[in-house]
Amino acid sequence: MVKIKYKVIITAFLAVILAAAAGGYTYYRMTHFNENVEINDISVGKMNADEALAHLKKQNINNNVYLDGKLLFRGKETASGFTTDDSVKIRSLLKKQWTWLPTKKAISYQVVPSNMSTYRKKILQPTVKNLLEKKNQTLKKAVDAQAALEDGKIVVSEPQKGKQYNVKTIMRNFSRQSDLSKINLKGTIEQPLTASSKKVATEKSKLAILAKRSVSYKVQQTNYNLAAKDVLSKATYKNGRYQIDQTGIIKEVEQINQKQATLKKDINFKNHDGEQVTVPGGTYGWALKPEDAVKSISTAFIKGEEQIDASKDIYGVGYLTYGTGYENTANDGLGTTYAEVSLSKQRAWFYKDGKEVYSTEVVTGKHSTNEDTPKGVWYVMYKESPSTLKGSEAGNSNYSVKVNYWAQFTNSGCGFHDASWRTDWSSTAYLNNGSGGCVNTPSDHMKNVYDNLAQSEAVVVY
Repeated sequence: MVKIKYKVIITAFLAVILAAAAGGYTYYRMTHFNENVEINDISVGKMNADEALAHLKKQNINNNVYLDGKLLFRGKETASGFTTDDSVKIRSLLKKQWTWLPTKKAISYQVVPSNMSTYRKKILQPTVKNLLEKKNQTLKKAVDAQAALEDGKIVVSEPQKGKQYNVKTIMRNFSRQSDLSKINLKGTIEQPLTASSKKVATEKSKLAILAKRSVSYKVQQTNYNLAAKDVLSKATYKNGRYQIDQTGIIKEVEQINQKQATLKKDINFKNHDGEQVTVPGGTYGWALKPEDAVKSISTAFIKGEEQIDASKDIYGVGYLTYGTGYENTANDGLGTTYAEVSLSKQRAWFYKDGKEVYSTEVVTGKHSTNEDTPKGVWYVMYKESPSTLKGSEAGNSNYSVKVNYWAQFTNSGCGFHDASWRTDWSSTAYLNNGSGGCVNTPSDHMKNVYDNLAQSEAVVVY
C-alpha cells in the first residue's frame, strides 16, 4: 500500500515538473522570435519583443542601392527610425511568427518605423531614378510592334528587343523595399509590345477606317478624287492620332500643279491681231503651295472630310503673295479681263470680259540701253494717284518724278504712268528714246487706262 502511494506521489511530482517545463517552454516560445527572423533586414532571432525593439532602435541604415547584385549607388547612413511607439508592431510580429516547435525557417518582415527618415523619398528615390534613366540613354531601346497602312494594305512590323531598363517597374520595386536596410533591385528590361497586343489591335482598327476614306479635292472647277489606299504611301496611328507620310500626297499636288497651275508658266496668247503668241511666265498666276495643300489633304483624311476646296492653298509671287488669276480658266488661264502691251507696235489694249474697252499708243523701255520693258505675263500689283516715282535709268542714276497715275506690274518697278515731259510718241521712240522700263502713256489717255485697270489683273507684254 505504501509502495502504491509512493508511486502516485512520484508520478504527480513528475507531472508537475513536466507541466512546469512545458509551461516555461511555451512561455519562452511565445515571447521570443525564432532563430532566423528579420525585421527590415535586421536579425531579431531569439530576442524577445523588448530586446528586438531595443536592437532595432540602435541600428543605422546604410541606404545602399544594388542593381542585379552590383552597387548602383552608395547611400548616406540614416537612423532606423524605430521608437518606443513601434512596440505594438513588434509584438504583433512576434505573435504572428510563433510556432510550437523551434524552426530555422528564414522569415523577413517589413515595418514602417514611426520616425522614418525622409532621405529615401526626397533624395535617394529621385537619384536612383535619374541614374537608371541616364543608363538608358546608352542602351538600345525596345521597338514595339506597330501597325501601318502601306499602299492600301495594313501590315504589322516585328517587335525588336532592347536593353533599356523598365524604370517604372524598377522604381515600384524600390518603393516596396523602402523600409529595408539596403535595397536590392532587379534590372527589369523594357519589353516591346507584340503584334497580339491590345495597342496594335487598336492601331489596325483605326487604320482600317482610314483606308476606306477618300477626299475630293476641288481645284478651280476640277475635282480630284483621292483615295487613301492610292494616295497614302504610309500612315500610322500613334498616341491616339493618325500620322501620315506626305510622300504620296506631295506627288499628287505636284501633278495637279503641272496640269493646272499658271504661275511662272508660258501662255499661248492670241493677240489683238489674232496671232497666236507664246509669252513667258512672269509674276502673274497661281500654284498650290505644297506644304499648305498637303496639310489640307492630310487633315481631311484624318477628320474624315469628304470634300475640300483648294482655294485657300494657293500662292503667288510679287506684291500679292496669295496668287492671282485662280478664278480664271479661260484663255490659257489669262481670263478675259487683262491688258495687252505690244513692244513691236508700241501700243496697249485693255479688255473687260473679253471685249476691248480702250487702247492707246505707248512708249516702252529704251531698247538701245537694254532697258526694254520685260516680256512676260505680269499683274497689276497696286495703283496710286498721284504718285512719286523714284529710281534710276541710263544717264540718270537717281531720279524722282511726280505723276498723276501709277499702276505697277513688275517686281523691278515697271508700270503704266503718264509722262507729261515726253514729246516723242512715235512708234520708234522706244529704240533710242524709251523709258527706263515703264510703259509711258500719254497724259490725256492715262486716266482712262488707270480706270480700266484693276489690282491683280493680268498684264501681257510681248
